[in-house]
Amino acid sequence: MAQTRRVPVFGSLPPCAYQSRLDERNLIRTTRMERNRISDKPEDLVFYEDEEESTVPLFTVLNSSYNIVDYVRNREYGMREYRSVNQNYGTRHLLTHNLVKERSISLKTMDKVFCSQWLNGTKIVFGTKCNKLMVYDVKSHELDQIPSIKGHAADQQSGIHSLKINPSRTLLATGAYNSNEIAVYRLPTLDPVALGEGAHADRIFDIEWLDDEFFVSGSRDTKLALWQVQDKYQEKYDSDGDLRQPITQFLNPAVIRTCKTALKVRAITFNKNLKEMITSSLNGYVHVWDVERFRQKFSIRLPSCQDNVCIAMKNDSSLYAVGCHTYTLLLDSKTLHIMKKIPARYSGCGIRSLSFQDNVITIGTGVGVIMFYDIRAGKYLESSINSTKSVVLNTSKGYVCPDEDLMEEQGFQQAKYTPAIYTHCYDYSGTRLFSAGGPLSTNLCGNYAGLWQ
Repeated sequence: MAQTRRVPVFGSLPPCAYQSRLDERNLIRTTRMERNRISDKPEDLVFYEDEEESTVPLFTVLNSSYNIVDYVRNREYGMREYRSVNQNYGTRHLLTHNLVKERSISLKTMDKVFCSQWLNGTKIVFGTKCNKLMVYDVKSHELDQIPSIKGHAADQQSGIHSLKINPSRTLLATGAYNSNEIAVYRLPTLDPVALGEGAHADRIFDIEWLDDEFFVSGSRDTKLALWQVQDKYQEKYDSDGDLRQPITQFLNPAVIRTCKTALKVRAITFNKNLKEMITSSLNGYVHVWDVERFRQKFSIRLPSCQDNVCIAMKNDSSLYAVGCHTYTLLLDSKTLHIMKKIPARYSGCGIRSLSFQDNVITIGTGVGVIMFYDIRAGKYLESSINSTKSVVLNTSKGYVCPDEDLMEEQGFQQAKYTPAIYTHCYDYSGTRLFSAGGPLSTNLCGNYAGLWQ
């Protein structure tokens, strides 16, 4: 969980340096090697550890304490010793020990939550199908609506499908009053800064920041647009010295490109290490773009062409996860070869949202279930309380439109209703998970939101 490099006060070794720790370490390594050798089940993705161990790792082990008490004490005293903590340990521990509980969030009569992000430790911003940009306070349980930015084009409202925060967390890009346009807000005040228009003829499905100034939007019209935001926000005051409503800039796209071989650009992710942008389309293709020239390099067809609506990237940019109708695909970021196919535990559930927490993939499905897959173990995350069961989070029902005639036509009276998890996001500590969505049917109105902590 934590590592603290101890400095000896007296003598040549710190108090944590004793031989039994090395013996225990070697025993664990030997046991792991035997278990891997006995297992006859082939894996598509296998991680290998270094067989040889130099004197540097040995010296590091003998001078390092892995006790969380030493980590906290050294941090409180302000010592300059090297220390680090595994941010994802808390997430894994809470999930495997069944310590995470859901607190339902009432959204009244809103329709389907499509996207969400944590603004800070207490506030979450999310967008809905009914074109509302909302902020939820986890402490006061209050909901505040952020006014949408309206442009010059005719109204075409089909929901806010994406919202993203730039790397320095100073700007938020999301859908505007018109679903074909992009609104940019300043953080943390959420004052309107700019409105991007004139790029898309249909709804915008995803947005991705390349840096603090440039971002890309992908639309249902198969086009990608590159935008540049120069924060020239100016505060204007009246004669009494009161702040007026800020004037919004109107932006035009820097570049517009058509995504070749694509049908409805659905998801975008940016690989900073490779300087590549990956997009997925509903016809089962993954497209690779050179961000420096903003040119499409090539496209690869995936085994499944059904409901490829979400894509996520591992923290170290080594893997991509693509959600399909019945499974999740793990792709190597350099070659885009399929490293592993993760079948869903529920047939025909549909993968609606994905995210990485180190080596654990969080999978939001269309049947109200959140699953967790451990990449290193090559299987779904197992419960520490009951080893025969995997860790799953079953969501509450949320709100469904009480139109009995419509529900009878759709067959919801005979089948048990469960919401689709269109979006989920962890806070900075990884110990709180916000999940949201609504009915999977496009003809059914309703919502779901819950906070797991």
